[in-house]
Amino acid sequence: MAFINFLKPKNQLEEGGRTAAPVQQDAGEPEKNCPNCHKDIPISRLWANDLVCPCGHHFRMKARQRIKILTDKDSFHELFAEIQPGNPINFPGYRDKAETARMASGEEEAVLCGTASIGSQNCCLFVMESSFMMGSMGSAVGEKITLLFEYATRRRMPVIGFTVSGGARMQEGLLSLMQMAKTSAAVKRHNDAGLFYLAVLTDPTTGGVTASFAMEADIIFAEPGATVGFAGARVIEQTTRKSLPARFQKSEFVLEHGFVDGIVPRSEQKSRLAELLKMHNGR
Repeated sequence: MAFINFLKPKNQLEEGGRTAAPVQQDAGEPEKNCPNCHKDIPISRLWANDLVCPCGHHFRMKARQRIKILTDKDSFHELFAEIQPGNPINFPGYRDKAETARMASGEEEAVLCGTASIGSQNCCLFVMESSFMMGSMGSAVGEKITLLFEYATRRRMPVIGFTVSGGARMQEGLLSLMQMAKTSAAVKRHNDAGLFYLAVLTDPTTGGVTASFAMEADIIFAEPGATVGFAGARVIEQTTRKSLPARFQKSEFVLEHGFVDGIVPRSEQKSRLAELLKMHNGR
């Protein structure tokens, strides 16, 4: 694939990666305003509670931070870190935008892939990174996820995936849209081999990711209050010329309409995933 650059890895995730939890701060420490309860919450309190407000609102979490709290200590080993985005259609300014995203996120792309154990249960794992161009899916993201499913199929391993995305990456045009079919085919081959795939939808999971691998898992969970959908609510209202119901496309609404199997708060995710991995034992 000529439009993907295969370079030497610049980052390794073995023990929490580049993102480390901040130390406790003294009185007067920074606070973050919760968009749900509208209260100012001390940053240290949020970090101690895995970025969940006392009211239950789940703030977005960086991929490496999520991996650190989810997986057993020192068990995550990154795969395909060398795959980086190219500029296949020479979109103006794309290289600069991608470099800015790398600086902002500390990652080479919008997904991390690897192997890990969760509650002593081995699995393949991918976690998408919202701070890299809002987790948009370009050719490198599609390649990494496809390779992970192929790796899991060969080794007969289950896959756990955490999704967050604004959709296809417009700077890669049709090549970005092709990743929907490419990843879906890899998921199908994994499924045909009788292997287990579980997806956890986080805020937001939208666009082409929703229309492909995010909704193709054997079991689909979502975090509380996560936005899950294909087109945006404003686009739907403008197209249908109808008002949408309250909390449309929120995970609770999606659960009521049968598109996810359950809503699992962050504090319960590790135990729930370990239980299901043990139950399926990779099959």
